[in-house]
Amino acid sequence: MEWLIILIIIVILAVVVLSFVPLGLWISALAAGVHISIVTLIGMRLRRVVPARIVNPLIKATKAGIDVDVNKLEAHYLAGGNVDRVVNALIAAQRAAIPLSFERAAAIDLAGRNVLEAVQMSVNPKVIETPQVSAVAKDGIEVIAKARVTVRANIDRLVGGAGEETIIARVGEGIVTNVGSAANHKEVLENPDSISQTVLDKGLDAGTAFEILSIDIADVDVGRNIGARLQMDQAEADKNIAQARAEERRAMAVAQEQEMRARVQEMRAKVVEAEAEVPRAMAQALREGKLGVMDYYHMQNILSDTQMRNAIAEENKPEKPGDER
Repeated sequence: MEWLIILIIIVILAVVVLSFVPLGLWISALAAGVHISIVTLIGMRLRRVVPARIVNPLIKATKAGIDVDVNKLEAHYLAGGNVDRVVNALIAAQRAAIPLSFERAAAIDLAGRNVLEAVQMSVNPKVIETPQVSAVAKDGIEVIAKARVTVRANIDRLVGGAGEETIIARVGEGIVTNVGSAANHKEVLENPDSISQTVLDKGLDAGTAFEILSIDIADVDVGRNIGARLQMDQAEADKNIAQARAEERRAMAVAQEQEMRARVQEMRAKVVEAEAEVPRAMAQALREGKLGVMDYYHMQNILSDTQMRNAIAEENKPEKPGDER
């Protein structure tokens, strides 16, 4: 019975040790010709490093003939890098005869760029398609162009170099500049390759992580007549200004008319006031003897005769069309 308990304890200890010590991984490394000690693997466990994440890429690099130190791989893993991707990039670079050291690849990986994709792009260039770029020629016609930019990754400028967005922005700026300098939109439609050549000569890949191989104009369309639209807007604005000024003059004329009417009423009031003084003057003249009674009656007769003539003239006056009785 005691031997059975001892055997169970030994089995449990063996299971714990085997779960802590990656014995199978160590055997695989030895079979692949990678010399790594059990102590090193245990140390990885203590440093909370997954041994398989280090040993498997190390086996892959050794089989590819790349000499990589296990401590560098572990340091890159602890720094948050992708060890497997870095080793794959080194193998791809070696096969493509691209000079790439482990330190450089690790720096690119820690910078947040996909170093394996960069190596693959160095071998197989990538085509970046820009969105539709709208530009206006000197004749006011809008030209809409779309370009395809063939780029190749520049390994030396991957750290600190600008990305695809910068390439697209610079190509779009070059298209706008080239179309804007054209005398008319027909020149752009006849020679779209002049746009790509002009843009390519500007060295738009400076300071980026790519090398521009070619810029091809994929599509050119004619858009709106911006010049005519601007002229129409200007004419509409001029019309509104003229209408505003005319309305201002009309308002001034109405105000002046109202002022003249007020002055007429004022003058009429003065006339009525002056006429009111006539009977007083006549009474004063009668009192002073300056006006006789017969003179007064003679003046009244003249007034009555004048009123009669005015009444007859009103009756014989021809009616105007539209007058209502």
